[in-house]
Amino acid sequence: MRRFDPIIRAALREDVGSGDVTTALFVPDGAVFEGLMFAKADGFLAGAGAAARVFELADPGSKVRLLMKDGARLRKGARILKVRGSRRLLTAERTALNFIQHLSGIATRSAMFSAALRGSRSRIYDTRKTTPGLRELEKYAVKCGGAVNHRMGLYDAFLVKDNHIAMLGGSVERLRERLARARAAYPGYKLEIEAQSPAQAAAFLPLGFDVIMLDNMSRADMKRSIAMIRAAGPGTEIEISGGVSFDKLPELARLGADRISVGSLTNSAPALDIAFDVRPASRRAAVRRKKR
Repeated sequence: MRRFDPIIRAALREDVGSGDVTTALFVPDGAVFEGLMFAKADGFLAGAGAAARVFELADPGSKVRLLMKDGARLRKGARILKVRGSRRLLTAERTALNFIQHLSGIATRSAMFSAALRGSRSRIYDTRKTTPGLRELEKYAVKCGGAVNHRMGLYDAFLVKDNHIAMLGGSVERLRERLARARAAYPGYKLEIEAQSPAQAAAFLPLGFDVIMLDNMSRADMKRSIAMIRAAGPGTEIEISGGVSFDKLPELARLGADRISVGSLTNSAPALDIAFDVRPASRRAAVRRKKR
């Protein structure tokens, strides 16, 4: 998790600013405290390492012990981590909880959506609908929940959307020429195109894109498009996108697409209820800390 230190440090600076005035005036300096983070609801864990790193950066002398690994199923009351340190544990508390609650919420929603497709051909993918600055962490949480990452950003895969097509004047020949250039310039990159009707899907299919996205189509149009693409051969992946809600998943899974992309995994996942309790450490623990 050290690669996320810049994000964690920025979050601490945002919260602490010039100093934690409450803790500085109301909590004795030099005392030793221990804290326990635990689940108050069922779900899936993500961000435990990030939370641990918050404590380590905010209170450099603290000792954190992770009791569960990211990706684990949480039951209400499950103990996630223990930490021993100074009064700075209170300074770090909210930032640590913000990370782990948010990321575990994403993991839990991702697990729920993925479980709904169990036994089908389709898999749940995320999107770029992420919180600015937190994309890598949020997509990590998606994987903790068992879903799949789509492209990380604009730099690691091609996705030709309606506005790109409009800027080319809607010309299939121009698309063909640009596709050839893309394959030559970026070998190994996935090339995907968005189709908004069966007619568009039929026009794009001969061009040889790796993935055809069926965007905001009706169920009948998706069914027709998928049958047409499958009949042309197994090489083209099919993605369903646009307005995907949990209650629609069984119906969408029956259509037989390879991917179903869901923006709400990251942009609408409710935080998972996780708590952190702090108490003075035992006298023996305090003596051990002093000897160090």
